[in-house]
Amino acid sequence: MAARAASNRTKHRVLPADGALLPSEARPLRGRGIDRGESEGYQGERPFQPESLPMNRLYHVPLSPFCRKVRLTLAEKRIEVELVEERYWDPSPDFLRRNPAGKVPVLRLESRSLSESQAICEYLEEVVPSPPLMPRDADARYEVRRLCAWFDDKFHEEVTSKLLYERVNKKITGQGYPDSKNVKTGAARIKYHLDYMAWLLDQRRWLAGNEMTLADFTAAAHLSALDYISDVDWNRHAVVKDWYAKIKSRPSFRPLLADQVPGFPPPRHYADLDF
Repeated sequence: MAARAASNRTKHRVLPADGALLPSEARPLRGRGIDRGESEGYQGERPFQPESLPMNRLYHVPLSPFCRKVRLTLAEKRIEVELVEERYWDPSPDFLRRNPAGKVPVLRLESRSLSESQAICEYLEEVVPSPPLMPRDADARYEVRRLCAWFDDKFHEEVTSKLLYERVNKKITGQGYPDSKNVKTGAARIKYHLDYMAWLLDQRRWLAGNEMTLADFTAAAHLSALDYISDVDWNRHAVVKDWYAKIKSRPSFRPLLADQVPGFPPPRHYADLDF
């Protein structure tokens, strides 16, 4: 059992954009000063990563869009974490102590355990504000939260649960074969959502406005998981494909492209930046 647990732990050294490691209890970041640097979507000052802080852990499932959303946020803010795969369908007592709801992701920051992906991401945004993933303007923040809810609720219910969960989760958790009716429904509904994304992107540079935000990471988390099983028609709208290419090329996205799920090899285009 110990050997299996060890094999499921991956030290995930985040290499992308800008930010700092997060201490618990919302203490001020103990940086050594300010470094100046640039990354796509953010230019300006960034704090150095504090030294000698304990390793944080993210208990996750590789293809969970909610876990991917948190992983992208952590990576963009350069918060170093150890990834620990969790069998949420067969939860251990330790996992239920970390989150009595029995769901992933669970982020452990020193002595604190955080759950619920949106709450985790907004917490990280507050304590590590650079680079920003939420706008300052109240109306703009509302739009980001609206779109996060759109993908985490409506898209998840109509598409992710009908395709990813039927094709992958059922086999992994031993729940039988995919329900063809659900798969057919999900394949039909994703077209509506891609059309809606195209409508948004015809008016904006990013989904929620002219700056990349948590809304883009939320959408990309769901679509990347579906792209792993070839369930996204990127040729339906060039503007959506171009948007995803920008997200996919970010350094914070690279660890997701390296994911491998036993029994489910990804298609060749999945990790290809020129897909």
